[in-house]
Amino acid sequence: MKKGLIHIYCGEGKGKTTAAMGLTVRAAGSGMKVVLAQFMKDGTSNEVKVMKMLPGVTYACVEKKLGFSWNMTAEEKEEAKKLYQKLFTDVIKLSVEREADLLVMDEFMSAYNYGWIDQREALEFLQNKPQTLEVVLTGRDPGEELIELADYVTEMRKIKHPFEQGIPARKGIEL
Repeated sequence: MKKGLIHIYCGEGKGKTTAAMGLTVRAAGSGMKVVLAQFMKDGTSNEVKVMKMLPGVTYACVEKKLGFSWNMTAEEKEEAKKLYQKLFTDVIKLSVEREADLLVMDEFMSAYNYGWIDQREALEFLQNKPQTLEVVLTGRDPGEELIELADYVTEMRKIKHPFEQGIPARKGIEL
């Protein structure tokens, strides 16, 4: 029986979601069952169109546009907490019920760091996850407790980015 490991793709640079999507494609191409959840995203980014078509991939997100935390009112933050906690609970349950081989939680760190998912519950899941389940977490600023639990930690470091030159995100590349 293979042991499922925990991956963290973190850092300020571009590539965290891209790496997670690449692993999703690789796993699906190998006949694995994948649950792909995106926190902080509403399901409209273009990679999602393809992921939803892949056999063996189940996709989940909060389909409501919630905006950025720094622009949210207290009520909007409370709503985000309820929606993201439900998403977390649902994908954990789905991963177990479907005996998934891979669970990808894109932008997990933001939801975790903002307290929009119960941190204790998240840590407990990661410590006691199904033995064969591979888990990928993406986002900025993983806490030491997450780094310690992880088997892989890959940091994407921005050296240069076109946004700094006034070039907006481009369809098919960043969007």
